[in-house]
Amino acid sequence: MVSEPGDEMHDLTCLIKGCQAKVYAPAGTHSICREHFLNYLTWRRRKGPQMFMKYAGMTMEERDPLVAEWANTIRVEESPTASAPKT
Repeated sequence: MVSEPGDEMHDLTCLIKGCQAKVYAPAGTHSICREHFLNYLTWRRRKGPQMFMKYAGMTMEERDPLVAEWANTIRVEESPTASAPKT
């Protein structure tokens, strides 16, 4: 499969349910916002240095199971601005 330039960022919203932040980086065949991207890097770092070497050699499709495993660790939290009363 040959991908066209820009295909990797085809999603318009963050992969994490309920997140409305602007897309920042690819995560497998999906996209995530900056905050979740940094969280994903931290999660991978905790898996050990070999994770970065292994991940770098994977295709986007091969990364999807790791992204799904990480996404299951994310708790959906209510946005403070959504719950704040309007004045």
